[in-house]
Amino acid sequence: MELKELFQIRRSVRSYQEGKTVERSVIEEILRGAQMAPTWKNSQTGRYYVVDTPEKLSEVQKTCLPSFNQKSSSHACALIVTTFVRDVAGYTAGNPDNEMGNQWGAYDLGLQNAYLILKARDLGLDTLIMGIRDEKELRRQLDIPENEDVAAVIALGYGDGEPAFRPRKDLDEIVKFY
Repeated sequence: MELKELFQIRRSVRSYQEGKTVERSVIEEILRGAQMAPTWKNSQTGRYYVVDTPEKLSEVQKTCLPSFNQKSSSHACALIVTTFVRDVAGYTAGNPDNEMGNQWGAYDLGLQNAYLILKARDLGLDTLIMGIRDEKELRRQLDIPENEDVAAVIALGYGDGEPAFRPRKDLDEIVKFY
């Protein structure tokens, strides 16, 4: 699929087809796509915790997501928790290279998450990035180390219906040319 087409058809999906599964090999292909994103000095600090068994999926949804995100991710085939290793991207010898510090790790992970959701769409799957989640409970259930910052939970599955396109701001509102 052409990149322009991916940009036009990718949506945040809040309803998934029940009972339709995704092979682990497909999830791995999506994650390999995410790995292709550029990172600070090729540090590759993004980490992924994939919840794809029905029992664990249900448990994580019920205990780590608020009710509206539980509903939005119900029937998803997987949840992918994304994190980044702190104090690496944007750092040299343990010192921040500029005022952004660990924001570079978050920036890199954002790029990787963008590649992830586009690769998923390219393979016919839909996603929803959820930022409201219980970080402490996710750490406990998925054994996420303390040196990683939890960023998002991404629902992955086959969408049930097609959400409408939400308009974007005019370039005049967001761009200045000099």
